Amino acid sequence: MKLDNNNHSVFLLHYHLVLVIKYRRKIIDPNISNRLKEMFEYISPKYNITLQEWNHDKDHVHILFKAHPNTELSKFINAYKSASSRLIKKEFPQIRQSLWKEHFWARSFCLLTTGGAPIEVIRRYIESQGEKL
Repeated sequence: MKLDNNNHSVFLLHYHLVLVIKYRRKIIDPNISNRLKEMFEYISPKYNITLQEWNHDKDHVHILFKAHPNTELSKFINAYKSASSRLIKKEFPQIRQSLWKEHFWARSFCLLTTGGAPIEVIRRYIESQGEKL
């Protein structure tokens, strides 16, 4: 496993982000998904984020990415949602017919941490610290 690092830390932080279209409107096709992915890849380096995997369904996208410990995830997600919403409606005007009051993304999002070890393994490891084997 290759760890990331900066001047003061070593880390490996993976996140799974799910963004849903407002009211679960089924408007994402491969072209729209590709354009949303391009926007993600354009904005993410400014926040020390690296895209690992992208996939979509008709009403949501799944994003796997890596981040640095100092990354302000909520600021990044809000910046991405705002910019992508504005640009995608401009570039694909037919989308507006399916939206309600110009909203593209649902207000909420799902952000999950991912890792190599199940939480129970980590819990047992921490609990066993200081014990002699």
